[in-house]
Amino acid sequence: MSKSHFPFSKKNYQLMAIGFALIVVGFIIISLESAPHGDGFLGLTLGPIITLSGFIFEFYAIFAKTEKN
Repeated sequence: MSKSHFPFSKKNYQLMAIGFALIVVGFIIISLESAPHGDGFLGLTLGPIITLSGFIFEFYAIFAKTEKN
């Protein structure tokens, strides 16, 4: 049994924070679109790509192996 009561290591939590930041930045970029209904490059292309990369990074952070001491 592990000594830690947390399900993830510090590395996992740091990676999850980075993924969450990517998701937030993606949504901010989507909201910056000046075209009506977000029908421009930022709202339809760049923002969703960054948001999706944040979600993919979150899955990686959850499933990343931790080094045992």
